[in-house]
Amino acid sequence: MSHKTCLILGASRGLGLALAEEYCARGYHVIATYRSDCAPLENLKICYPRQLTLEHVDIADLASVRALQGRLAAYRLNTLFINAGICKANELNTLQVDEQDFVDMLLTNALSPMRAVELFHGNVERNGVVAVMSSELGSVAGNRGQWELYSASKAALNMLMKTFYSRHQGDSLAYLLVAPGWVRTQMGGPGALLEIGESIPRVVETVEGHAGVPGLTFTDRHGVTLPW
Repeated sequence: MSHKTCLILGASRGLGLALAEEYCARGYHVIATYRSDCAPLENLKICYPRQLTLEHVDIADLASVRALQGRLAAYRLNTLFINAGICKANELNTLQVDEQDFVDMLLTNALSPMRAVELFHGNVERNGVVAVMSSELGSVAGNRGQWELYSASKAALNMLMKTFYSRHQGDSLAYLLVAPGWVRTQMGGPGALLEIGESIPRVVETVEGHAGVPGLTFTDRHGVTLPW
């Protein structure tokens, strides 16, 4: 049984729920956050009553995240994994989108995850990993024009992580932006290429493989570095 601890922000469904299950299966103590009540996460708690701790947090509410930081002040983390994200108006362009939908994506997909990194990276052990769920679509060099507004929010996330890292290059943590692939979830849709089981175990292996390797990497689930 591992004595490692992983904090996952955004674990109530989809990729986040799968992350919580995968880390629990690997013996971690998992602290998983949810924004609204979620039966699958509660069921996972029944399966792992001693390993899984649930915390109510709205990542888009800074006061809520600060309150979580206060509750977890004494915890030392081996892995911080920020998964929260939304997708709205993915088939629309900049003239068509409702402004609030775009603002919501920027807040949830870029600003709020980086606020969480700012607040919690000090809780991570010196050889630990800070991982944020990004997307292949966040690559400016690699993007082919799909889901352009969502892509812009993930590119913003990548840029904010790069600028954050420029202020923290002296520390010993591994910082990862992880692209899980196009996965069949509520967000990814039924036409996505991958099942969750084809993505999340690879994601976790890649994150674990970077423990003790300082630096910033934009990577896919297989550990292949992606172009910015």
